[in-house]
Amino acid sequence: MASYQTFRSERSRVPVRAWIDGVPLEDAAREQLLNISELDIVHRWVAAMPDVHWGLGATVGSVIPTVEAIIPAAVGVDIGCGMMAVQTSLVAGDLPESLGPLRRAIERAVPHGRTNHGGARDEGSFRTPTAPAEKAWRKLKRGYQQIIDKHPSLDRGRTAQHLGTLGSGNHFIELCLDEADRVWLMLHSGSRGVGNRIGSQFIALAKKDMRQHIANLPDENLAYFKEGTQHFDDYVFAVEWAQRFARINRELMMAAVVDALRQSKRLPKFKADRMAVDCHHNYVTRERHFGRDVFVTRKGAVRAGQGELGIIPGSMGARSYIVRGRGNPDSFESCSHGAGRAMSRRKAKRVFSVQDHARATVGVECRKDEGVLDETPGAYKSIDKVMAAQDELVAVVHTLRQLICVKG
Repeated sequence: MASYQTFRSERSRVPVRAWIDGVPLEDAAREQLLNISELDIVHRWVAAMPDVHWGLGATVGSVIPTVEAIIPAAVGVDIGCGMMAVQTSLVAGDLPESLGPLRRAIERAVPHGRTNHGGARDEGSFRTPTAPAEKAWRKLKRGYQQIIDKHPSLDRGRTAQHLGTLGSGNHFIELCLDEADRVWLMLHSGSRGVGNRIGSQFIALAKKDMRQHIANLPDENLAYFKEGTQHFDDYVFAVEWAQRFARINRELMMAAVVDALRQSKRLPKFKADRMAVDCHHNYVTRERHFGRDVFVTRKGAVRAGQGELGIIPGSMGARSYIVRGRGNPDSFESCSHGAGRAMSRRKAKRVFSVQDHARATVGVECRKDEGVLDETPGAYKSIDKVMAAQDELVAVVHTLRQLICVKG
């Protein structure tokens, strides 16, 4: 018996299949999913993961297979956002009693947050790209030039200066222990400012291109590019480039974190190559499902093909998971990308106090101030319930609990 729920509206062209047993689905998210189900470009059905919640543009935790078309707002502006985790040779007994110095070493090595409105003195960016970032940018620059040759207004803001930087919001760097007390390093980030600019530009172009049809859409944010239209190829090239930028960004950050911990002199010599996992969870890609070549947009969802490894993080005070996909065809071989928000950032800041946050993050070396109340554990759904709801989508390989959490 399938563990998903199926629902649709009178206007739906396809159903919605949602893995939400035991997990609440807010009305606004349900409405967004039903809006997507009205589109005639959707293949078979819309899949919703157990961390599903309302999102800007399209529902977070949704998997949208489309035929000969892509919805830029469903991909969003944090293009290529995802996770990376590595298992080290360290064990719990190798860690110092006080973790504060290790957290500060990570914070010095990786620019994080956003200050000065992202201007020249932004502490979340490098003033001058690092040598590894410069080397990486040389590989990316040709593709970037192709993008800005056609869309010159995108050539503003930072590019190489953001390679190897974390960002803000729900992005983080963590040091964790698994079920055998082995030390893992884990981080979450995407394509930073350049990805945001690309996403924003093409979302606006899709709305403009569909101006005469937009009144027929259930939501203007569902404006899409059809294959063969003016901007389709440009968008595919740009979004694939941004996804590559995001992956390289994570690799550079992880290398910087490992190097910072090695130089801290508070740890014995160690390796960080026992196991490595890297996965996008905000992206679009070409795949084949149910006999049809389609574009699959995972908006806050991870690919979980048979045997493929993925990462499902909890909140700042909850467990995270390294998982192996079961290749479930009904979910288009996907799983959740995290616990999922239980409330908006604004509401979390109203509901929770610094004292609440401190209690929820006991034992975790992390920020405990007003600036992170929107990320406090209580603002998220129960990761235990989320994992239980997707048992037929993934198998747990490792269970992680964080000891250090760096937030922007």
